[in-house]
Amino acid sequence: MMVENLPVPRDRRVWQEARALAAAGWEVSVICPATAAYAKGHEVIEGIHIWRHPLPAEGEGVLGYAKEYSAALFWEFVLAWRVLFARGFDVIHACNPPETMFLVGGFFKLFLGKHFVFDHHDLSPELYVAKFGKRGFGHRLLLALEKLTFKTADVSIATNESFRQVAIMRGHMDPDRVFVVRSGPDLTRLKITAPDPALRQGADHLIAYVGVMNSQDGVDYVLDAMRVLVIDQKRSVRAVLMGDGPMLPHLKQRAADLGIAHAVTFTGWADDEVMVPWLNAADVCVSPDPANEFNDSCTMNKILEYMAMAKPVVLFDLTEGRRSAADAALYARDNDATDMAAKIATLLDDPELRQRLGAMGRQRMERDLSWEYQIPRLLSAYAALGLEDEETRPRRRVVGPL
Repeated sequence: MMVENLPVPRDRRVWQEARALAAAGWEVSVICPATAAYAKGHEVIEGIHIWRHPLPAEGEGVLGYAKEYSAALFWEFVLAWRVLFARGFDVIHACNPPETMFLVGGFFKLFLGKHFVFDHHDLSPELYVAKFGKRGFGHRLLLALEKLTFKTADVSIATNESFRQVAIMRGHMDPDRVFVVRSGPDLTRLKITAPDPALRQGADHLIAYVGVMNSQDGVDYVLDAMRVLVIDQKRSVRAVLMGDGPMLPHLKQRAADLGIAHAVTFTGWADDEVMVPWLNAADVCVSPDPANEFNDSCTMNKILEYMAMAKPVVLFDLTEGRRSAADAALYARDNDATDMAAKIATLLDDPELRQRLGAMGRQRMERDLSWEYQIPRLLSAYAALGLEDEETRPRRRVVGPL
């Protein structure tokens, strides 16, 4: 498995997929970037071999992204050869972004007969528009790379129905070769327990956010909503913002500028040991992803994690967000922080509504959306490769840039 934007096992979706494949009899190797927290060049966790490579800081602008993605592609080729000689592999499972990984998969497919699985995590052309507010050459290039990735793939894994339609309509893939595997959380790691009142630091209510802090994630809307609740309405409420990213320094400064820094806690990146206690203590969880073409088609992992913890959610009315949360959320007017604050206030003032929406979300996870329901779909995608019929392979192997 190959991934570029997060190390493993920090990338929860990829780690869940790797563990599920290993449990099903595959020998799994992972290629991913190294970070300060995950610095080992090679280690074995739960029988899964992880190779990590250096990577420049996240790119900004054309030259920055070119440097980052070129370095990643170089190391993915190098480490794929290392895995081939050290353990061998039959399948390359590539998780975008970026869409350049098809060059690794296509090379090994063309010259060595390996299979290529494309795990479609992000709509890169739409993400480009969301980040830069324009189309132009970069957008056309990403569309071309996406098309080549689908053309190279033997099987495509989509995170939701919107992504599946992109694979079929824009990628011209056979619908029978596109499998929806949602990013449902593993309920065994999200334990509902009694809230720790100390986390509220004396406030009557707690609002929680979990996720990356990039320009396209809309965390500014949470701070603007908090200003309405704390300054305008003078409510006793705190917010905890869990996660990191390029926008974190800006968000801290914005909280100070709005006069609400005393009511906001920034935890930095939060693993389960940090995240779960905060979510148990929260009254309301928010998903502030702005309404745009990219976010409308994306399933936000944080929404599913909030639902798994039986918490009511406030979000903007996005297509895939509504497909995930359904009646377990209140939906604010698109990109309107004041209305987001109003929806949060409605929930803070009505504990019975909070309990009812939270219970609905948990039931959806237990009945359909959690990771246990996604594993058979993942294995069906691999069954479509036909490797089980090759008697010359006593044990199946998968490698990928994650």
